[in-house]
Amino acid sequence: MPEQLKMPWTGEGENILHDLHVTREQGLSGTEVKQRRRRHGENRIKQKKRQSVWSILLNQFESVIVLLLAAAAAATFFVGRWVEGVAISVVVVFNALIGFITELRAVRSMEALEKLSQSMTTVRRGGRVKKIPSRQLVPGDVVVFEAGDTVSADMRLLEAAGIEADESTLTGESLPVSKNTEPVAAEAYLAERRCMLFNGTAITSGSGEAVVVATGMGTELGKISEQIQQAESEQTPLEDRLDDLGRAFIWLTVILSAVVVFTGWIKEKDLLLVLETGIALAVAAIPEGMPIVATIALARGMRRMARRNALVNRLSSVETLGGATVIATDKTGTLTENQMTVTRLILPGIEVKISGEGLKAEGEFSAGEEVIDPRDHQLLRRILLAGALCGNADLQENGEGNPEAVGDPMEVALLVAARKGGLRKETLLEEYPEELEVAFDPENKMMATVHERKGSSFYAVKGAPENVLEACENVQGEQGVAQLTGEERGKWLKQSEGLAGKGLRILALAMKEESGSDAEPYKGLTLLGLACFVDPPREEVKEAIAAAHAAGIRTIMVTGDQIATARSIAEHLQMADDTLEAMEGSELKEIGQLNEEERKRILGTTVFARVSPKQKLDLIAFYQQEGNIVAMTGDGVNDAPALEKADIGVAMGRRGTQVAREAADMILKDDSFATIVAAIEEGRIIFGNIRQFILFLLTISLSMILTVFFGSILNLPMPILPLQVLYLNAVTHVFPALALGMGEGYGNIMNQPPRAPGLPILERRHWGHIIFYAALISIAALCGLFYALHYQGMSVSRAQTVSFLIVAFGQLLHVFNVRRKESNFLVNELTRNMYVWMAIFLSVVMTLAILYIRPLADVMQIVSPGFADWSLVFAFSMIPLVFGQVFLLIKKDGLAKSHFM
Repeated sequence: MPEQLKMPWTGEGENILHDLHVTREQGLSGTEVKQRRRRHGENRIKQKKRQSVWSILLNQFESVIVLLLAAAAAATFFVGRWVEGVAISVVVVFNALIGFITELRAVRSMEALEKLSQSMTTVRRGGRVKKIPSRQLVPGDVVVFEAGDTVSADMRLLEAAGIEADESTLTGESLPVSKNTEPVAAEAYLAERRCMLFNGTAITSGSGEAVVVATGMGTELGKISEQIQQAESEQTPLEDRLDDLGRAFIWLTVILSAVVVFTGWIKEKDLLLVLETGIALAVAAIPEGMPIVATIALARGMRRMARRNALVNRLSSVETLGGATVIATDKTGTLTENQMTVTRLILPGIEVKISGEGLKAEGEFSAGEEVIDPRDHQLLRRILLAGALCGNADLQENGEGNPEAVGDPMEVALLVAARKGGLRKETLLEEYPEELEVAFDPENKMMATVHERKGSSFYAVKGAPENVLEACENVQGEQGVAQLTGEERGKWLKQSEGLAGKGLRILALAMKEESGSDAEPYKGLTLLGLACFVDPPREEVKEAIAAAHAAGIRTIMVTGDQIATARSIAEHLQMADDTLEAMEGSELKEIGQLNEEERKRILGTTVFARVSPKQKLDLIAFYQQEGNIVAMTGDGVNDAPALEKADIGVAMGRRGTQVAREAADMILKDDSFATIVAAIEEGRIIFGNIRQFILFLLTISLSMILTVFFGSILNLPMPILPLQVLYLNAVTHVFPALALGMGEGYGNIMNQPPRAPGLPILERRHWGHIIFYAALISIAALCGLFYALHYQGMSVSRAQTVSFLIVAFGQLLHVFNVRRKESNFLVNELTRNMYVWMAIFLSVVMTLAILYIRPLADVMQIVSPGFADWSLVFAFSMIPLVFGQVFLLIKKDGLAKSHFM
């Protein structure tokens, strides 16, 4: 039994049959089928193991900070502090629940690939033709197919009559590809293997026979699915940074706790008191609210993005998108409409431009400044007539009055152009009833239809310019028909090649009239002209790319299409600021083999054409190695591995395949590139918000660390008790932090360069601010405690209540210290944020509740304060705000160098 064949596109069909031990006339016998199925298995894509609900839930506990919280809870239970232990545990569970509910999803890429193979296939087995489920195909099966069939395995063509296949989801080629039986070179690209049919593609026209050469995971589709499994999803920068912060706080907790325990041992303090102080330090060191606030802020960001037509599958991806430095985008359907349009007609002596895009017959014809009416222009009417008649496509009206296309995209484009000129195919066929169709032949690259016309036959022909020109003897001019000389034929061919070099698709159209329909269709033709097609760029893309450039984000095109077409689209969209560089996949080496010069060339290239799925993966990895955060857009099966590998995979919701959507982190509901830029803006706002609330939370956590630590060192009563610390960290101060996470950003956020990849959430200067503000709050609390004890003669419990309230209100007022340096003290992004005022109000109410509701006060070990107590609290809690605002006024550098940094 032969293995699934290697490089079957290099051999003749008969040789392939011989290697597979099968004859075309008989096909495989039942016994052979069973043997081969045992050897190769069913023709199905291997499914990726489904992520269980439990594994998703467990993922919520992987954060270092969450693990540190769990350890603190265990420690409190160990020393018998049950209330504190339960409180910390509630925080952990609450955070996990939010993340679990919001992030509940399983990877469906393999299931989507599996669906592509669930169809029926016509095969010849034992000399009889029959339909079987596609999953039962084995190497060596002889398959019979026709237009409309889905290809369910990789096959080598044995017979091809006008076959064209839609391979756009596999190769990125926007047009159906002509197929033939001729072998090609071993190094031919996937898109150039014209003698092959590939799993997951579809036959758009023609009929023929082929032999199965690969099934299941051995097919090109199977290889892509394997790449999806192997393409490791990178941990997002936000996850990395939060983990780094968590590790920093672990070390801080360990060091300070060790110092306290050692100091207590030296001073021979009570062991239980020392342990309680250590726990208070541990609880103070952990910003309990940070995981909760980060989760809720990101979830809100997901909802905001959804309102802007961007669906995000993973919470942390929301922030990561804001840090994107490179957008690697597919061409077809992402930058373009994925809908061919006739933009100009080259007639003898005149070039006619056609406006309007889409399927609606809205547009006008013009030559220079002059608008032309096709009804009054014989040459123009003739070429539109021939284009409308010569084809099988159709435009059908749906119930809403919008046309729907059926058939080859270029034929559809010719129908739309004819409609713009007032010619409808159904009406034309009444006047020119079709007598005969000569199907497109890949050998001569032409197609013809023959129509009855007042007792004679009208031949309409279209095809590749070089072939049609060769078949033409005359040319239709304004003064009538003239002979087409060799020199003129050369000029037409040169013009055609020049237009193709600009990225246009070109068809030549010709006609003739004969007395009958049995004449040779491709002889004695009269040239009508050239039709120029383009898959037009989406209207909003140019502006979106410009906005990305202004934001310091580079956009590159990575496509399987031809380099001339890709370059033309890129130039139209102004994807490069200076000279636009383009290169083909054949020029790309393995990443490890690139020298410095080649790496620089890739970094300076805007368009990558004729690239394979493997090369897309390599390009993503290359840019990531160069320190970039890469957002990859795509809609086809061929894009799925790269979408999985990229920092942010962005799939198209309308045009995108299910495979691409499931592999992506974000799905665009409107398929608009502009939505990506809007999502990046949202991501930047979210990062700025995250940075603000982390600055706030770490400041208040550090302030409590310093307060407890120096209170112990100075031999003062504990200024703030463990449960009070937990209450402030996990309950009261969550609300202001959450309010900071709901900021709306402001105007010039997209005029700033992206933050440097790898930049921590907090830079060195931010830590300086945290230490400064934390010290202010701690000094205020310790001074208040000392003053209450030694100058007011308060009891220890009453003085501890005063210091607790100084910390609580000092931290609340500190929220106004995290404003931007550029903003006004009274009118800024914080004072305009209604959530900040609501959070402060709620926090004050909750603080008052534990003061005056006796059971709560008893649990928190708080004494109800009097007027003198409140006077102290007011005076000392204002210290951080007053000094903080003076600091902001004096400090020219402010809190941040940019709006989101």
